[in-house]
Amino acid sequence: MVTKKAQPEEGPNSDKPERLRGTLLNSSEGRVLLLGVALAFAYILWLGVKLLVSPDEFQILIGMTAVDIMFGRAAAMAYGYSVRLGHSTVIPICMIVETILVLIVYPLFVFSWRHLLVVKGLKKVFERINKSAEAHKDKVQKYGIIGLFAFVWFPFWMTGPVVGCVIGFLLGLRVWINIPVVLAGTYLAILAWGLFLNRFATYSSQAAMVLMILLIVIIIAGSLLHGTLRENKDKR
Repeated sequence: MVTKKAQPEEGPNSDKPERLRGTLLNSSEGRVLLLGVALAFAYILWLGVKLLVSPDEFQILIGMTAVDIMFGRAAAMAYGYSVRLGHSTVIPICMIVETILVLIVYPLFVFSWRHLLVVKGLKKVFERINKSAEAHKDKVQKYGIIGLFAFVWFPFWMTGPVVGCVIGFLLGLRVWINIPVVLAGTYLAILAWGLFLNRFATYSSQAAMVLMILLIVIIIAGSLLHGTLRENKDKR
């Protein structure tokens, strides 16, 4: 269930391009990344069709996708329900977006950890993800796979699928266990949020919009507070 902690691997700089090409084709992380890129391409292509067929719906879907990436599933779903989208659109969109995030961010983090591929623009993002994962790792490790599932499912601060799959990696979980557990917890959380948020939309679309704004404010405030506390801790 849980094996020894993964460790970063070093290698000569001259071998990195060859190692990276081999990793993309032969490693589990490489195949996950290729799958994520293919899914992202298919999703973008579908959005392109929506742009041609229904420009108004395209704008809503782009907005929902952006909110999901920036502020998470709850805010994105609240936005979707506030503009009168139904379960059949809101839930699959959030599932697809969060699946793409996991399938792309997870292998890129692993490659960065192993010094195979370092994306400068994502370096600070990966550092924040790593610190958040390290902070919650012991709690998850206590309960193993069930703990990882619950971590992704429960709507607590910094318990999203990206941090969850990094925790699974730090605990040494194999990809074929880590990714399905994280995505299963994510999908169940999305379904739960869908049932909860749709109740607001049935009363009033304004109620869902207010909830979305409130969630965004909480997320931004939480991020600022988390960063301030971390800076103070580092100074000490």
